[in-house]
Amino acid sequence: MTRQQVLDLYFMDARSKLIDLAAFLDRLDRSEGEADFRLSGLRKAIEELNKNQPERAKGVLLALSDPTTGPIPAATTKAACGAWPGMKT
Repeated sequence: MTRQQVLDLYFMDARSKLIDLAAFLDRLDRSEGEADFRLSGLRKAIEELNKNQPERAKGVLLALSDPTTGPIPAATTKAACGAWPGMKT
């Protein structure tokens, strides 16, 4: 596809997701209490979007992923949380 075709096809969906993300961050700013590792991971992932390099999606995924390579002794939860708990807050 041409760049124009990609814009025509996907722009409104991307725009909607960006507005959703902004609204989520606004809700966080208005809320009380401390954030956890997920917000740090999200902010690190958002930084990847500004890079003018190929494979931004890979950078976003890696920013939210566990960088360790060894197995853990035992699972601590049954559900995924979407970000690596070892991320510094």
